[in-house]
Amino acid sequence: MSQNNEIGTKGEDIAASYLSAKGYKILHRNWRFGHKELDLVAKQNDIIVVVEVKTRSTQYWEEPKESVKRKKQKLIILAADEYMRRYNLNNEVRFDIVSIILKPGTKPQIEHIEDAFYPTL
Repeated sequence: MSQNNEIGTKGEDIAASYLSAKGYKILHRNWRFGHKELDLVAKQNDIIVVVEVKTRSTQYWEEPKESVKRKKQKLIILAADEYMRRYNLNNEVRFDIVSIILKPGTKPQIEHIEDAFYPTL
């Protein structure tokens, strides 16, 4: 596994634990629809929360959350639409980003952005 994949997997583990500790129920991890992927799908109360996890070892070039550009958002929205259809869900959907910085020798820096973007295509 490449170092970037390892960092990404570790970030998703951290994000899932973080959200679980905040009372979210993790429904799926790495849910795929074709080449589209939802990192985490969780439930908070009656809301389905689609979470994009971005993990970096540094924020030298940009904050991890800033890498979720419009094109990526569209892919996430399309996959979430299929997810809702496939599981016959009519819940409200929210799109969050969990941004994580993993610097060696320090605790992870976690930023959870609720309603990070909206489902407009």
